[in-house]
This record gives sequence, structure tokens and C-alpha cells, in this order.
Amino acid sequence: MDEGDSGQRLDNFLVRILKGVPKSHIYRILRSGEVRVNKGRIDAAYRIQAGDSIRIPPIRLAERPVNDVPPGSFPVVYEDTALLVIDKPAGVAVHGGSGVSFGVIEQLRKAHPDWKYLELVHRLDRETSGLLMLAKKRSALVKLHDMMRANVPDKRYLALGIGQWDPSKKAVKLPLFKFHTADGERRVKVAEGDDGQFAHTNFSIVERFADFTLVEAHLRTGRTHQIRVHMQASGCPIAGDEKYGDFALNKELARSGLKRMFLHARSLTLPHPLTGEPLKLEAPLPAELEGFLQKLRR
Repeated sequence: MDEGDSGQRLDNFLVRILKGVPKSHIYRILRSGEVRVNKGRIDAAYRIQAGDSIRIPPIRLAERPVNDVPPGSFPVVYEDTALLVIDKPAGVAVHGGSGVSFGVIEQLRKAHPDWKYLELVHRLDRETSGLLMLAKKRSALVKLHDMMRANVPDKRYLALGIGQWDPSKKAVKLPLFKFHTADGERRVKVAEGDDGQFAHTNFSIVERFADFTLVEAHLRTGRTHQIRVHMQASGCPIAGDEKYGDFALNKELARSGLKRMFLHARSLTLPHPLTGEPLKLEAPLPAELEGFLQKLRR
């Protein structure tokens, strides 16, 4: 192991390097003692050190053949040796799983086999476009996760809500609860009782239209589908949202040219994870969303 891996839990390290191997299998070989560190049995919580020798038993991978993953090229907003920020297009998953064969992370790894390390810092919904951070060093990933837990990064989104947003509603603090539908689809709803996770989004009106409101959503927490559910619960669901929106209106919007959800991660402000240099990154509104706004302005 090199210094970049030092301090990482053994189980997390194995999950990262054994792509396509189910977590259940990884924990099974850990519990059975088949994984050895420096020739001895070890606990999954052990934090690996530079110079450690790790022995893993032969594993048959049941993953999609790597040659089937097409290399991906995405607009780069910022890049150095530690951090990569891209402008993710809508319709592309950030990673494979749940019926998706591959995503941004797999495509970038295929395109850059010389990169020793590449991990997602956070996630964006498949239907959401905009700024997505990836770490090119583990030290950067650890620092970025620390910053996110401390709510240091300033992440702002543009969303087009159906209806008129109440100007007095500047902060939405509604706890969220994750569940699965009968067909296994992941959903989120406003929690009842004490079951939910605290979630906080600040909203400001950017532009009003006859039947819509363009708002800026400022994430204060980062829960799954947070902006989408907070806007739905506030009576102003996101245009084109197939999970939490107005389904009949979405069909009309598609005929009018809006064929995706109108949610875009447009700005990100944070200190660089390793140098502390202030970063202010922006991704312009995609052409299909800007074009729809122009139609509304006519």
C-alpha cells in the first residue's frame, strides 16, 4: 500500500478496488479470515498503513466487462492533480447500479486508465445537470467529505417550479424519509414523526412567469432528492420531474420542448481541499433549458 491509501478502513479500501464485487461477498471473505494483512487475520475496521501487504483470495468477477464501458468525455470546469469538476449532462447517471450499466465514474476511469485514483465526491440525480466533483487523490476526497459534513461548500441550483412560489418562503426545513415503492423504485417523502433526516433548503426567486417560477435553491444539507421534494411539498414541483412533478403537465411540456427535468447545479464555491485556494465554479444553463425560458419570455 502507498501513502495515498494510508488511514483508510480495510473494508472501504476493498470496496473501492474490487469493482463489481458485491459488498456482501467482500464482508464474507473478511469475516472468514480469507483476507490477510501482513500475513495475519484482520478486522474490517482496520485502518491500512503505507507498506502493508494485503492478500485477497481469488474472486470471480460478475461485473459488466470493462471493455463494454465506453470512455466518457465531459466538459471540464476545473481540474488539477487532486480535483476534477465536470459539467454533467442530464440523462447520464453518476455511477452504475440499479439497472444502469455504467455512469460518469466508470466512463472517466475507462477514458483515463493512467489515473491511479478517481472517486465521486458527491452525487447528482441522473436527470439533473451541472457541477459534479470527483477526487483524484484520496487525501482530497477525505478533506472534501469533512468539508461537506461541516457544510462548507456553497452549492446552488436553478429550478423551474410549476406555479407561483411564495416570496415569503425563503427557507424550507422539512425532514425527509427514504423508501422504496412496490416495484423497488427509490423515493423520498416528507417524514412524519421522528423517522426522517433533517433537510434544509433556502430558496430565492430569480424570475417569474405566468405559470412558472424560476428559483435558486441553496442547499444547506445534501439529502437524496432534497430540492425536488421540498419544492413539491411547497406546492411548486419542478417542471419535468417524472417522480415528484405534475405528470399530465410534464407531457404537455415535453411537446413544448422541455423533455427533461428543469434542475441544474449551476454554482459551487469552496476552498480547494488541499491548498485552501478559494474556488468559485459555475456551469451555464444548458441550451435546452435556456431555450425553454426564452419561449416563456415571449
